[in-house]
Amino acid sequence: MFWKFDLHTTSHIDTLLEKEDVTLLEVMDEEDVLQECKAQNHKLVEFLLRPQCMEDLVTYITQEPCDDVEEKIKYKYPNISCELLTSDVGQINDRLGEDEGLLMKLYGFLQNESPLNPLLASFFSKVLSILIGRKPEQIVEFLRKREDFVDLMIKHIGTSAIMDLLLRMLTCIEPQQLRQDVLIWLNEEKVIQRLVDMIQPSQDEDRHSNASQSLCEIIRLSRDQMFQLQGCSEPDPLLATLEKHETLDQLLSNIFDKEKNESAIVSVIQILLTLLETRRPAFEGHLEICPPGMNHPSFSVNQSILEAVRPRLKDFHQLLLDPPKKITMKTTWGVLDPPVGNTRLNVVRLVASLLQTNTHIINQELINLNTLGVILDMYFKYIWNNFLHIQVEICTAMILAMPPAQSETPEINREQDQEPVRENHLIKHLFQKCQLLQRILDAWGSNEKEQAEGGRRRGYMGHLTRIANSIVHNGDKGPNGAQLQQLISELPEEDRERWEAFTSGQLADTNKINTVDLVSTNHIHSSSDDEVDFKDSGFHQDSSLQQAFSDYQMQQMTSNFIEQFGFNDEEFADQDDVVDIPFDRISDINFSLNTNESANIALFEACCKEKIQQFEDTGSDEEDIWDEKDVTFAPEAQRRPRSSGSTDSEESTDSEEEDVKRDPFEPSSATSDDRMEVDTGPVWTANFDDIPMDTGNSAGVAGAAPSSTTVTMSEPTGWSSPPAAPTAPDTETGWADFSSFAHVRSVPQPHHPPVSRHRYSRITVILGFGNCT
Repeated sequence: MFWKFDLHTTSHIDTLLEKEDVTLLEVMDEEDVLQECKAQNHKLVEFLLRPQCMEDLVTYITQEPCDDVEEKIKYKYPNISCELLTSDVGQINDRLGEDEGLLMKLYGFLQNESPLNPLLASFFSKVLSILIGRKPEQIVEFLRKREDFVDLMIKHIGTSAIMDLLLRMLTCIEPQQLRQDVLIWLNEEKVIQRLVDMIQPSQDEDRHSNASQSLCEIIRLSRDQMFQLQGCSEPDPLLATLEKHETLDQLLSNIFDKEKNESAIVSVIQILLTLLETRRPAFEGHLEICPPGMNHPSFSVNQSILEAVRPRLKDFHQLLLDPPKKITMKTTWGVLDPPVGNTRLNVVRLVASLLQTNTHIINQELINLNTLGVILDMYFKYIWNNFLHIQVEICTAMILAMPPAQSETPEINREQDQEPVRENHLIKHLFQKCQLLQRILDAWGSNEKEQAEGGRRRGYMGHLTRIANSIVHNGDKGPNGAQLQQLISELPEEDRERWEAFTSGQLADTNKINTVDLVSTNHIHSSSDDEVDFKDSGFHQDSSLQQAFSDYQMQQMTSNFIEQFGFNDEEFADQDDVVDIPFDRISDINFSLNTNESANIALFEACCKEKIQQFEDTGSDEEDIWDEKDVTFAPEAQRRPRSSGSTDSEESTDSEEEDVKRDPFEPSSATSDDRMEVDTGPVWTANFDDIPMDTGNSAGVAGAAPSSTTVTMSEPTGWSSPPAAPTAPDTETGWADFSSFAHVRSVPQPHHPPVSRHRYSRITVILGFGNCT
């Protein structure tokens, strides 16, 4: 690959910096300036540390570019300046953090009028954030001396980069004592109160959103820090201020005592939801539908939060009935007038979080206001709003699964000898006042009627099925089972019979349809068993190709899939080094056609049996064919007669035909001492006088005394026929006369072309050049 070669090119930065009049712009125009800076190029770092260069870099990220500059390069140098200053080079961090003049120039960006340039604000925030992380003591001391720092941060809180900088000061400062000092300083500067004041109808949506998000992050960060440092005696001052009753009253007054503003209302509800996050374990059987975070270590909800919210529940209830005005929304299935809206959706979420606290005063206030009844009305009215449906499902599931609140008195007894069971007022309200069971049955029947007429299945049916299952489950095993069974028994007879028929019929059928077996109930078996079972499945005779392809797919999936998936390391090597890469996976393919063509099957099996022994003369225990040894031949009565005029191609063909009849791995007929008996009888003479022999080694052949060789051997059985008469001089001259045989010794020829083993085993006579002994 390319890294095998030295293709490193010398940077032009060093050459450029050797010029005496080089400018900062020329250096920033180089393509590899950032790479060289992060690599801490000595010359480049020394150049950037010049006072004028550092001042210019800070200027680029704090001042607006000229308007006459082309748009595509308008922010080129500010961007490069920011990357150079945040390249985390120690010398640059030291110079920037210790030079108060540069810090004042950087701080001056906050003193600009709103709104800030969002791109330059991101550059400013990034540079100051890395200084806070690398030089926390110097930067905190510098910022605390600026009396207007907190005012400017709150003034520009609508810019997301400034909000991020504020959160950086709460998370990136180490050690712990310094962070605690910063929290105390920010609390003394009334950061929480100022952020709360930003969430009111007179401010814009960006300030609402960023101020709310800042307060939510402060709550989460403070609680996480308290959970990690449980032994720390000092509380978080910002969290304590935010949880005060006075702060929450001011927060709620901003949205209820003034004109309705959806952005402000939603922002306040987001803060309340964060304060009500308890992260307690989920109720048994309802892990999927409980709010996120309920299965984590719990944080207790401050009682002051509930006390501040309870008087305002009637105002939240009124928002469900009369939300901020929304324009009519046309959808593909009808007109929404009014739509649910973000305000009412977040109020329902707040009710679900309040129910999670299971506080008697909150539960009783919701019952008095009939808030749950209004929520159920919305559920059945907005049949396609699943954001609303899931929140209503969470509310009902928690009511059914929660034990009664601690202040509720026992009122139900199963038997006189048993302990009294506490009554859950919310369940009673849900069944009697809200008539939950009757509404479920009516909605189910209406949906089936519409579907029978060709209509669509209503969008809330899935959640309605889960609500019905929750009622059945908690009636059997839940903590409120006795109360649920009693409430169902107190229903009118018609409604009770409808419910029993519904649970045993329609609901059971729906649950059966929705049930999916994720794990097979059959015994666990290997992949080969899977393949066999798949092959046993019935296929039509005409679909043999489909069957074969299915077998091929099963073979691929049941093999070692992990090892075959992706790429091998050798595939990235040079192809000259690895020559068998293309054939690695081909050998694993098993694609066969299961047909009844017996003739083709027999031919295929015959071809598979015809194997060729490869020539391996190194490291083998067999004999060396070039060693000098005596060879004798025994008569072979079954050998086919051969014509003395047969050519090499004919001889090879005959040998191959005999290979089909004989196992190629069958041992040779020679004896253990590599000698064979030859019958004595008439001899014949081979004459090679007129044949020019070019052996490729002229010097070696020239030294031989005679130019012809006489071979005497016994005539084998079946060779008694006289040789055919020559038909032409060119075919007659030089051919052997096999009229007699004699005992011969083979002479090794090191320069003779190699002969394959199976060809050598079929040669009847080996001819040597030179004298035969």
